[in-house]
Amino acid sequence: MVIVFYICIALFLNKTELHIRINTYFCITCAIYNKEEETHTDKTTVNMKYGFVKVSAATPEIAVANCDRNAKEIIELTNELAKKETELILFPELCLTSCSCGDLFTQPHFIQACNNSIAKIAKETAVCDCVIVLGAPIENRNSLYNCAIIIYKGEIIGIVPKRTLNSKIGESRWFTSSDNLSNDSHATIAGKKIPFVKNGLFCTDSYSFGIEIGNEAATLTAPGAELAACGATIILNPTAQRAVAGTHKEIQRNIAEQSARYKCGYIYAGIGWGESTSVATYPGYCAIAENGEIIAESGYHIPGAHYTITDIDTEKCIKERKGDNCFACTTTVTEIYIPQTANHNTTLTRHFTAQPFIPKGYTLTEYCNEVFAIQAAALAKRLTHTGAKRCVIGISGGLDSTLALLVTAKACDIIGMPRNCITAVTMPGFGTSDRTYNNALTLMQALGTRIREISIKEACIQHFKDIEHDINTHDVTYENAQARERTQILMDIANGIVIGTGDLSELALGWATYNGDQMSMYGVNASVPKTLMQHMVRNIAGNEADEKVKYTLLDIVDTPISPELTPADNEGNIKQKTEDLVGPYELHDFFIYHFVRHGFAPEKIHLMATTAFDGKYDSETIKKWLTTFIRRFFTQQFKRSAMPDGPQATCCALDPQNGWIMTSDTSYAMWMQNCERIE
Repeated sequence: MVIVFYICIALFLNKTELHIRINTYFCITCAIYNKEEETHTDKTTVNMKYGFVKVSAATPEIAVANCDRNAKEIIELTNELAKKETELILFPELCLTSCSCGDLFTQPHFIQACNNSIAKIAKETAVCDCVIVLGAPIENRNSLYNCAIIIYKGEIIGIVPKRTLNSKIGESRWFTSSDNLSNDSHATIAGKKIPFVKNGLFCTDSYSFGIEIGNEAATLTAPGAELAACGATIILNPTAQRAVAGTHKEIQRNIAEQSARYKCGYIYAGIGWGESTSVATYPGYCAIAENGEIIAESGYHIPGAHYTITDIDTEKCIKERKGDNCFACTTTVTEIYIPQTANHNTTLTRHFTAQPFIPKGYTLTEYCNEVFAIQAAALAKRLTHTGAKRCVIGISGGLDSTLALLVTAKACDIIGMPRNCITAVTMPGFGTSDRTYNNALTLMQALGTRIREISIKEACIQHFKDIEHDINTHDVTYENAQARERTQILMDIANGIVIGTGDLSELALGWATYNGDQMSMYGVNASVPKTLMQHMVRNIAGNEADEKVKYTLLDIVDTPISPELTPADNEGNIKQKTEDLVGPYELHDFFIYHFVRHGFAPEKIHLMATTAFDGKYDSETIKKWLTTFIRRFFTQQFKRSAMPDGPQATCCALDPQNGWIMTSDTSYAMWMQNCERIE
């Protein structure tokens, strides 16, 4: 009864916009909105200079061999999607006729009717500022070709014929491979000569696309690979894929993998409701992927017409390709320019995750475990290589040193080194709170390390006297002296390997004392951002049998982030809170990911952040901390230029060898001006 109810709803809504991601367990599924995306729909108007292109994959409700009716459906869907500011619409393979016409494909008057319908679609969508790509059979001389037709503002721009026919369904009975076409071949539609375009790259001012039809995507020399190498940022796949139980997840995976391999946006539109079911069923599945991830998709076997719509980030695709020698164009393509209005305003409907360092497709536990394993294996190798018999680490009771100690303990377990070979040193100072001090001791005892406690107070007091600094002046000198004193203690105890505790977020912001906590022999947390560290420690706590250790780890995660370099308040609580000074780490980690990983401009990062953190931070707050991030990222590069070795465990690294290469005196004026333009 539930399934029947949902089918009735779908029939009533018919052409409802779909923003969904579902798993199919029944032969017929209902259309379900993705609530996360719906929350952000129709809120943000942006200029498409940021690289976003609004695209749609649409499946019309068709009738077998009824070109007039099918054309009407395509026109209605196009008009509807044009109102939603869609720039590029993909319809399925052979959707104008249906793919089940059989020997009707051989009848000249049927093909002529198809040509007339193409002309009708072009004429009646002339007012729509969107590129339309649809599937239809086209005749040339004595042969028939399975083609994708490109239409824009009343003009038929070109015809892309299918090269590799599907032998499993006997496609060659009616169609001929495009290999048999000469380069100057054309078809006549509505009295106009329309060129056949083999290896066609269709270019607008803001994006470019290529087409591979149906099963061509699975061939060893798929057209999309050649076209992506030659500059196509979006690949379209109009298809007439049949439904076979157990293959839906494989199709999803293939779409995602194709977009990852091509480093592009990938649009997949399958023929569906209304297609003949004499020998097969057609699911009408639509999906849009980007760089390995499906970002929008429809359901499976949805009654009636439907579509999915989202924004592809072509700028990100281009950034991913730079420096990759695989994307060197080695084939000949035909470039066709489409004079589509570039950089026009549109409504951004896409959602961006507030935690980009946690990739989709992973559970949080899986990802945290994998990062932790990489850190531990890397340190184990370094300990083995150096022949170290012990290692030294400073423990403050804060998040960074906690994760570093857990990694160090695991590394020792891997190589069979007793944990008492770890010298864990707590060094209370003027700002150390009872909470962090007790947590540090509890953790060191639980992990079985050698424990040393060395107060830095007297040494710092003497140092302040030596340099004639007033101990009551709690400035940068006051703070840095403590950080450097702690590092000196660790180095002198070790006379070997000191494990660094600083993380990616601190490195990006330069929130470290040069030659203080910035320095070590090996920095295990160097590519782990602060927000991910919280998840990792919480994850380890969840697997911890000892209730006291579990409580300690969870309390460390909940402790305000602080260097504890200035005295606590009268109640002994932490007064110096890092996020009050430099801004929320969840924002900075978002900035780091999109600035370092994708090279986005501050204006674009701000736009994405206002969407990702909608309801939590307003535009002005995001702009304030983004400006802080840009300023600090550039001015603190000198600290990263001298950073110690450390493993890359996440997708971002700032080490000067292979992570982030930039001179310490690089001007950041252009980026600050970009921040100033943010409204």
